[in-house]
Amino acid sequence: MIIDGKGLAETIKQELKDEVDEIRKQGGNIPHLAAVLVGDNPASASYVRNKVKFCEGAGFESTLIKKDVSISEEELLEIIEDLNGNEDIDGFIVQLPLPDHINEHRVTMAIDPSKDVDGFHPVNFGKMAQGLDSFLPATPYGIMTMLDRYNIETEGKHCVVVGRSNIVGTPMSILLSRKSKPGNCTVTLTHSRTKDIASECLRADILIAAIGIPKFISSDMVKEGAVIIDVGINRVEDASRKSGYRLVGDVDYDAVVEKASFITPVPKGVGPMTVTALMMNTLKAAKSK
Repeated sequence: MIIDGKGLAETIKQELKDEVDEIRKQGGNIPHLAAVLVGDNPASASYVRNKVKFCEGAGFESTLIKKDVSISEEELLEIIEDLNGNEDIDGFIVQLPLPDHINEHRVTMAIDPSKDVDGFHPVNFGKMAQGLDSFLPATPYGIMTMLDRYNIETEGKHCVVVGRSNIVGTPMSILLSRKSKPGNCTVTLTHSRTKDIASECLRADILIAAIGIPKFISSDMVKEGAVIIDVGINRVEDASRKSGYRLVGDVDYDAVVEKASFITPVPKGVGPMTVTALMMNTLKAAKSK
């Protein structure tokens, strides 16, 4: 079965809108998300546009702060400090990647954890690791929501995560191993130094590919009936397209789709659910006031 991330995102957006409409009727705090975009990276600009559009569709308020690529680190940190202290802003994100002259770690550390709706701050990451209430990183939160809404059994299953980034791979390994639903998996976290990664993948009941290599997961790396979550979004050249490229995942979708019991496509799979999870975090931040 194909996991329709786009369709699920639309369903949850309507649920969020219904809840926000009720909050508005009662004179409550309307969720307000701010996004800081530095430079003119096309992918980053597209992501931010999608987030602003989702806000509009769900009845949220949104603020977009665009800055030139030449902005200094100190100037960006001043913007973050202002957002931290702005009572009208419930949560905000600084869109990554940032220009090379800006230290991403320093920027992340400057964000107030109570407004860190991307879930990247070490305070939120640490709470997540201990099973405490926190803002979960948006992509892993989106994936967990997919598994939950599609009633995919995780308890006692063997999950293999390919890729150990702090944004996807490592938090996914933590969330799926937690004593929760979804969760209670036995998790193997693989990466570029893993020996015989194909054998590890073949053991997976649930395979999460987040390594950033186009079509890395081939058919002979997937066992029959596995659940495949493809986090990769890779541009490959395609002269037949007007844009000159097309998007593919980290999984060779056409070769694997018949073997999988569930699989996410690229695009319209994990991507829309990442934005949805960000909005779920923003609503949570607004309700916590």
